[in-house]
Amino acid sequence: MITLVALDIAGTTVDDGGIVYEALRGSVEEAGAPVAPADLQTWMGADKVEAITHLLRLGGVEPTGELVATSFGRFREILAERYAAEPPVPVGGAVEAIAELRRRGVKVALTTGFTADVAVPLLGALGWTVGSSADDTVDALITTSDVAAGRPAPYMIFRAMEATGTRDVREVIAAGDTAVDVRAARAAGATAIGVLTGKADRATLEAEDHDYVVDAVAAIPALVVEFGAGE
Repeated sequence: MITLVALDIAGTTVDDGGIVYEALRGSVEEAGAPVAPADLQTWMGADKVEAITHLLRLGGVEPTGELVATSFGRFREILAERYAAEPPVPVGGAVEAIAELRRRGVKVALTTGFTADVAVPLLGALGWTVGSSADDTVDALITTSDVAAGRPAPYMIFRAMEATGTRDVREVIAAGDTAVDVRAARAAGATAIGVLTGKADRATLEAEDHDYVVDAVAAIPALVVEFGAGE
């Protein structure tokens, strides 16, 4: 039986047109480090400070503390500028899927490689709320501000369990559109689902140790029913 579904934000439940990818790449390339598409794909979904650190090093630039902080600042600036010009929207069917899960008594948490000061305004712009009321969109929001390390570490999933009172990881589905989303789910011991609404293709996600790869979050309520969630 599934009692908690933990979902990534950008690319999984929220369609931002790939702006996160562009902001991450731009912030690193402005620091003088070329970003290979495969490296960008590898580090998408991770904590953005950690991603910037690794991408700088992969691009041949020493990731000093000052440079990483400056690049992260630029990432946030680029993201804010692009989001203001092209506001993100929910992925098709995501709002309905989340509502259906909660209607069945399944808790829903959002997890993200963003820090809280990026994630909270993003959800606010969508009109999404966090809380236990039936009127709220999701039950919990877990960001990299809440944990010691972001994906592929499993800590955000564990924190989502703590926030929702979920005690058994076997009752958890964790889903996202990047390789590190799937790795974090597997590291936590949750059911690991790759979602094809982001930039990663099926081959990329299926190459990870996964349980399912689905076209979109809209497919998850049916999987939960198979696991025996209540009506």
